Amino acid sequence: MNIIITTREEAAKKAAEQYALLLNQKPNAVLGFATGSTPLALYAELIRAYRRKELSFQHATSFNLDEYVGLDESNPQSYRSFMNRNLFSKIDIPLENTHVPSGKTATAEQANAYEDAIRAAGGIDLQLLGIGHNGHIGFNEPGTPFGSTTHIVHLSESTRSANARFFASIDEVPSAAVSMGIQTVMNARAILLFAQGASKAKILKEAVKGPVTEAVPASILQLHPNVTLYLDPEAAKHL
Repeated sequence: MNIIITTREEAAKKAAEQYALLLNQKPNAVLGFATGSTPLALYAELIRAYRRKELSFQHATSFNLDEYVGLDESNPQSYRSFMNRNLFSKIDIPLENTHVPSGKTATAEQANAYEDAIRAAGGIDLQLLGIGHNGHIGFNEPGTPFGSTTHIVHLSESTRSANARFFASIDEVPSAAVSMGIQTVMNARAILLFAQGASKAKILKEAVKGPVTEAVPASILQLHPNVTLYLDPEAAKHL
């Protein structure tokens, strides 16, 4: 693992440079995106880089990690809505080239079709991740098999509580999601993981220095050949 300890703003700039390098070398790159508060600084930096003409997404394809079951894209809390609002509408990526799992009509068959679409696109070149307080990546909770592909997952109460800040109350937080599987994430050619704040320090120590175990899904990243962690000093204090 390549661990870079810096500020949130500097991390966004450095990561945006990686996107620019990739897209300039491979304009039709396949990008794996994530949602939540963690990637917002990066997305803002990618928008600025696009406006400065340092990169273009015109020929790129994207696949998002996950989506809540039961929410369609018209719901402002859906991850499709999040991506349209915070990135896709502000860069030149064709909307038809962007993919987010279907939450409204989520089925195992649709999850398998999403996996097939990633494979048909040539696989993900650069996957963006955050990490949950329990070590989840995507919505792959502790105990998820390392060999899992895109699937429907039931969210733990700790994950629902952590995401309740985006909803009016925890009662509105969906109890299930469609998520890329751990094997799907590991199939990406390169991975970027962002984490900030002291609340992530303990789980990062387990993920980076602890045993590789399904009890800490992010620990599998120790076995990936090309992972970069962007951490602020608080998140990295136990490393």
